[in-house]
Amino acid sequence: MNWQVQPPLLLRRLHADRLWRMPAEKKLYLTFDDGPTPGVTDEALDILKRFNAQATFFCVGANAERHPEFFQRILQDGHAAGNHTQQHLNGWKTDTRVYLDDVARCAEIFSSSLFRPPYGRLKPTQSARLRAQGYRIVMWDVLSCDYEQGLRAEECLELVLEHTRAGSIVVFHDSVKAAARMLPVLPKVLERFGNEGYSFERLL
Repeated sequence: MNWQVQPPLLLRRLHADRLWRMPAEKKLYLTFDDGPTPGVTDEALDILKRFNAQATFFCVGANAERHPEFFQRILQDGHAAGNHTQQHLNGWKTDTRVYLDDVARCAEIFSSSLFRPPYGRLKPTQSARLRAQGYRIVMWDVLSCDYEQGLRAEECLELVLEHTRAGSIVVFHDSVKAAARMLPVLPKVLERFGNEGYSFERLL
């Protein structure tokens, strides 16, 4: 399998002002992008509750606005929410003013100092402006590739287990596209690392 699971070291060094992983303690930071999505986010929340695990959900503002009951459950269950833009914009393809306005629209739906750019794509000017506004830009240490339609759940699980380490920020997606892989993989990840003594924390 030739999937880009971990960001190249050079990329991390070029953007050292962004959060790629946490200190190497026996803790993992599971994150979910693109929701909330009915039939997916709620199932992920049920799984997390079963394992007494906390996580961080980077929500698209339009989805949080469309499904407020699912967004509220994220918070009620003790998880963190982060800004993932209002319309899931690609920063590389979007004018900076338009992009920042979209982030601001998401912030009108819910407040968070955490921000993750969709697709991980952000222009330096966008990054600088967001940091100046007080956002903590969160990237990742492990990408589950659960959105890849040609990837079987077992392969997705193998990628996550192989690359995850103490302090890893792991990306899943609570979207319809990723559900066939994310939902069966998530409990196995929680069980495996839970048995090894890891705790699952939210980002603050």
